[in-house]
Amino acid sequence: MLVHKGASRSIGTDLRLGCTLAAVAAAVNVSGFMVTGYYCANMTGNLSAMAIDMVTTERDVLPFVGVICVFVLGSIAATLLASAGNRRGIPAIHARAILLEGMLLAALGVVPMLMPPGRGAGLLAYGMGFLMGFQNATVTHLSGARVRTTHMTGMLTDLGMELALWFDHRRTGNRWEGATNVRERLRLHGAIILSFGLGGIAGMVLEARYGTADLLLMGGLLVALALPAVVRGTRQGA
Repeated sequence: MLVHKGASRSIGTDLRLGCTLAAVAAAVNVSGFMVTGYYCANMTGNLSAMAIDMVTTERDVLPFVGVICVFVLGSIAATLLASAGNRRGIPAIHARAILLEGMLLAALGVVPMLMPPGRGAGLLAYGMGFLMGFQNATVTHLSGARVRTTHMTGMLTDLGMELALWFDHRRTGNRWEGATNVRERLRLHGAIILSFGLGGIAGMVLEARYGTADLLLMGGLLVALALPAVVRGTRQGA
């Protein structure tokens, strides 16, 4: 699911990829908020909170700006990496990107253990924000923009549009060749949204029990997901 690109991908491949990485993104988002007070995957929430704080409180808005900027930088880095990998013929470049993300996420989980208590929150927020932008851009590029793992506003919008098409088809009763595609997209979007919700619950439970060490578990999951794809893609020259 991390090797095939664009139109060569099946709905099942996108489903497995989207659900897995959406759950990880949600867990990171919740864990990041619990530790740092900033969303690391939800830039809509950060923009809204920044606007509110600028008007109603004396809270420093620069950290919000920083998290938003590193998210964009993560997207830029992932896109440049994918483009360079494709240009140079590096096999399984997207799997390699997710492998790199997993390793960096696990490394972030170690940061608080190496610093005095109460320190390192800013580094965690910026690091997780960068990696969530990196992940979202990687998956968007790999799937041809069919899958996004941190952008639930877009997923919910897509779900609503597909539901409207499905209801209209059911109401008119006309034979429609695109009905199967609509059902597949409904299943894809619905499953990703559900996975994001469940991942958020898991992130809350893991953070409460293990603290920032939960990032080691999430990073390890990404490494376990990506490493076989890197090996397989390298052997196949994908």
